[in-house]
Amino acid sequence: MAGFKQLKGQGHAPTLFMAFLYFDVSFMVWTMLGPLSTEIAEALALNGYIMTAGEKATLLSLPILSGAILRIVLGFGVDKLGAKMTALLAQSVVIASLLTAFFMGDSITYNALLIVALGLGFAGASFAVALPQAGQWYPPKLQGVVLGIAGAGNIGVVIDFLFAPKIAELWGWSAVFGVGAAMAILVFIAYLFIAKNAPESVYKARPKKLTDYGKLLKDKDTWWFSLFYAISFGGFVGFAGYMKVYLMNTYQADMSAFGLDVLDESNVKVIAGYFGALCIFAGAVLRPVGGGVADKLGGIKSLYIFFGLVALLAIINATITLPFGIAIFVLFLIMANLGMANGAVFQLVPQRFAKDMGIMTGIVGCAGGLGGTALIKTLGWSKGAFDGYSAGFMIFAAVVLVAIAGISFVKTRWRTTWGVQAGGRI
Repeated sequence: MAGFKQLKGQGHAPTLFMAFLYFDVSFMVWTMLGPLSTEIAEALALNGYIMTAGEKATLLSLPILSGAILRIVLGFGVDKLGAKMTALLAQSVVIASLLTAFFMGDSITYNALLIVALGLGFAGASFAVALPQAGQWYPPKLQGVVLGIAGAGNIGVVIDFLFAPKIAELWGWSAVFGVGAAMAILVFIAYLFIAKNAPESVYKARPKKLTDYGKLLKDKDTWWFSLFYAISFGGFVGFAGYMKVYLMNTYQADMSAFGLDVLDESNVKVIAGYFGALCIFAGAVLRPVGGGVADKLGGIKSLYIFFGLVALLAIINATITLPFGIAIFVLFLIMANLGMANGAVFQLVPQRFAKDMGIMTGIVGCAGGLGGTALIKTLGWSKGAFDGYSAGFMIFAAVVLVAIAGISFVKTRWRTTWGVQAGGRI
């Protein structure tokens, strides 16, 4: 609470609010294909095009992949054009993509959907714009609370799973893109008039160069943090994007245990969205909790705990056929621990790279998106090759175990070198 009280009279509250709103709506539309995957597949089937498991995974992973790469591109845009202009340009592409899907509707083709998915990547890259725009207005001592407020926009994916399937049931899947476009346009107009770039008296830009990225990419700690975030954030956004496909393919019949009419398939899709939202909500809201735990226990010990639980739960899900209710509980715990691991990773990164946080946010954020892409493709491959997801969960668990081994490898060096002067628990 003290941090929030200190915001009074500091910075520019309207810009902070718009940064949060921009990121929230952007994160919502970035992951929009996930909760609509079943409805879109049915629309394509009516036109004679049956998506394979691999093609569905490609469609769902493409916004995550393009969003990962575009985070670095938009980071350069913030330096060269300013955060506000970069945000407006990116938002224009997102709006155009949403309107394309809306107006094409059921006549849309798979290739057109791939183009829409690429455009939605600009929404995912908003992380590299919203956080710097908010942070530039505030002093270093308030960066944690400011970036926490702006970054809380990842709750947008929960909104997707709560409302998108119901809107699709009532008015068709394309109506969801129409609603998303309307919201994006409103945010665009509000952002245009309300958000402001920090003046030079408050923040003096230090434009990044490609050589700055190259220098950090030569540092082995950059790669360790990228691996850890590729698992934590990549796992979160990957499971979030694929959650509805997984639930519909694995537990559609088991919905009857909850008193649902499985003969009403549209109702099952909505309920699958609700259960997906429950699991994703855990990861979205517990990120700051993970950061708080890391502050008390140290980031290394926290990652041991969070990653250890994720690996164990993923192995359980891969080797045991769980009843639906228990499976939801396991997925809830997996997402919760991935969300907390996100906070733990970014408890460590500022302590190691305090002078290069702008660049590191882009690099590590990109790695997180690439991890999400890899996870969705792995789950799609597992379904296509084995008609199930056990192999996909086992591969994910194996990668998490590699990360745990990596933590053991670096912990002594970290604690005896930069950790000594870091100022926080390592």
